[in-house]
Amino acid sequence: MEPHSQQLPVVGTLQNLPETPTSKFPTNIVHKVRENLVFQSKWAEINGAMGDLGTYIPIVMALTLASDLNLGTTLIFTGMYNIVTGAIYGVPMPVQPMKSIAAVAISNKEEFGIPEVMAAGICTGGILLILGCTGLMQLVYRLIPLSVVRGIQLSQGLSFAMTAVKYIRKDQNFYKSKSGGDRPWLGLDGLVLAVFCACFITVVNGAGEDRGEREINNSNLCEEERHRSRRRRIRKIISSLPSAFMVFLLGVVLAIIRRPKVVQDIKLGPSSIQAVKISKHAWKEGFIKGTIPQLPLSILNSVIAVCKLSADLFPGKDFSATSLSVTVGLMNLVGCWFGAMPCCHGAGGLAGQYKFGGRSGGCVTLLGAAKMVLGLLIGSSLVMVLDQFPVGVLGVLLLFAGIELAMASRDMNTKDESFVMLICTAVSLVGSSAALGFVCGIVAHVLLKLRSGIMHSTRIP
Repeated sequence: MEPHSQQLPVVGTLQNLPETPTSKFPTNIVHKVRENLVFQSKWAEINGAMGDLGTYIPIVMALTLASDLNLGTTLIFTGMYNIVTGAIYGVPMPVQPMKSIAAVAISNKEEFGIPEVMAAGICTGGILLILGCTGLMQLVYRLIPLSVVRGIQLSQGLSFAMTAVKYIRKDQNFYKSKSGGDRPWLGLDGLVLAVFCACFITVVNGAGEDRGEREINNSNLCEEERHRSRRRRIRKIISSLPSAFMVFLLGVVLAIIRRPKVVQDIKLGPSSIQAVKISKHAWKEGFIKGTIPQLPLSILNSVIAVCKLSADLFPGKDFSATSLSVTVGLMNLVGCWFGAMPCCHGAGGLAGQYKFGGRSGGCVTLLGAAKMVLGLLIGSSLVMVLDQFPVGVLGVLLLFAGIELAMASRDMNTKDESFVMLICTAVSLVGSSAALGFVCGIVAHVLLKLRSGIMHSTRIP
């Protein structure tokens, strides 16, 4: 009896204990990924995927033609980045080439080749990863005034818009990264085509009003007169057209028409993926000429500005500067060893994809899948098609992305905020350096705060 009586409390205790919960960690992850990848509107998400191509295609094409970048490898890796970031963040988080590194490689291709480009990308990625893991990036994000961030966004948006106008007005030689003579009015890459595409996108998308607002307005159709109801229905049909996707398809068709033999020159099969050999000299040159000018731009535009812009465009999804810094770092520490173009996020790409309808991670996941398919099927031979793509059409896509990014700065309501923002913007544009504009914006912000404090303390009661 004694042994049995000793077991009774144990049994009772076991019965009263709660059941050991089954781990829901994998299930939660799968549910979160599915939620992040759900299309909010099928055609709008497809259309939004085109919003970043005005930046992506010219830089990647120029590097492929001028510096022998492995386009197939770049497509595969950037496609993977798109898919992963879309699943993680649940918004159209862009993957863009690092512009400062690309500019050095294009302008100085004899001394700054692929090994130097990859060394610069690895060094930049490593530093961003360290800043993210140590929490320093989040600290920087909290300390930087919003007016300075808006100045960086405004300068970047205007820079994109001015580059876009140059693409539209002038013939471009991406191999030499130079503009030629005036673009002819007529032709398969003429001014008339670019102006038509710009007008078409403006009519369809307007100034970028939110789609949700349109749906709310259209819910009162039964209260309107019959003719107003019909007019609103027509407006709804027009606004639902995938304008950027249609313009991009038009560009592909015109590229084939401009050089029909390009289809025969395409070779099926992926490009060979090989590890890049980086010498000590390449590490040194890559860090000095590539990493040092790229790092301020990556911190400001790829992390800080993207955090601020994502909070504006997607109020329910605020991303930490730490996570963005880590993902940019990991992207480059993985792909650059194999010759993939150094990449980062970018406020311009996020604004462009949002402008054309991207609202979920499914937008960039679809783009990433398309990149991977093209990289695996035809590899680097795709550059022959891109070389014939109407540059004016790319300019139109880039123009609207730049305007959307610049419009994020419209919330500066006080004179002090606007003053700091415009100082930062002016210096960034004229000095061609986001870092210099950032420093001047911080100085202006501090001086205004000091002046405000002095004026307040000396005020006569």
